[in-house]
Amino acid sequence: MKYTPKPIAPEVVVTPSAKAKTIKPKGTAHLKPPGEIRIIGGQYKRSKLPVPNTPGLRPTPDRVRETLFNWLGQDLSGWRCADVFAGTGVLGFEAASRGAADVLMCEQDAALVLRLKSAQQRLQASQVRVERGDGVSALRRVAPGSLQLVFLDPPFDSNAFELALKAAAQAISANGFVYLEAPRAWLDDELQALGLTLHRSGKAGAVHFHLLAKTGTPPEPLSA
Repeated sequence: MKYTPKPIAPEVVVTPSAKAKTIKPKGTAHLKPPGEIRIIGGQYKRSKLPVPNTPGLRPTPDRVRETLFNWLGQDLSGWRCADVFAGTGVLGFEAASRGAADVLMCEQDAALVLRLKSAQQRLQASQVRVERGDGVSALRRVAPGSLQLVFLDPPFDSNAFELALKAAAQAISANGFVYLEAPRAWLDDELQALGLTLHRSGKAGAVHFHLLAKTGTPPEPLSA
C-alpha cells in the first residue's frame, strides 16, 4: 500500500494579545486608585468616599488603616488631629469616626477640597475642618504640643517629607503620634534629627508606613 504523507501545516507564530501587552508588573496595583473607598471603623463605618483619578492620589488601603488603628486603639475620644496632605480625607475621617474632637484637613487641590467639604457635610462631621492650602504651613500655625495625632501622606515625589516631619514633631503633645506614609523606610537616626523616634512600622506593596513618637518621650503602650 502506498503511503502518502500528510502535508505539514505552516508554523503558526503566536503574538502577544492586546490584553497581555497591558499586564502591569507586580507591585504597581496601588498606582491606580479605586473609584471609591470606605471608612472601616467608628460611627461612619461603611460610608463611602469618592476617589478621583488624580495624579499622585493614593488613598491608604483598608488593611493598612486597620493596622494603624489597631496600634492606636479604636477610641480616639477627645483627640485633636491633623491630616495635612488630606487627598480623599480617609485618614482624617477615620479619626473623626472614632471620636476625635477636632480634625483639621489641609489640601491644595481645589477639586479635592470641594470633595472633602461635600463629604464633611454629608457625614455631618462638625468636628472636621477643611482648609485649602499648604499642610506644612498649617502645622506650623498650630500651638506647639497641641495635637495628639498628625497624618503625613505627601506625594511620593514631593520634597516636603523632612519639613513636614519636623513641623509635626513640634505640633504633637508629649504622648502624641505622627503617622507617615513614604516610598521608603525612614530610619531612626534620621528621624531623631527631626525630633521623632520610630515606634511601629510596616510595608504594603510599595508603601512604607510608620508610627512615630516624640523623641525622648516613652510612648504609652499600644495594642499589638
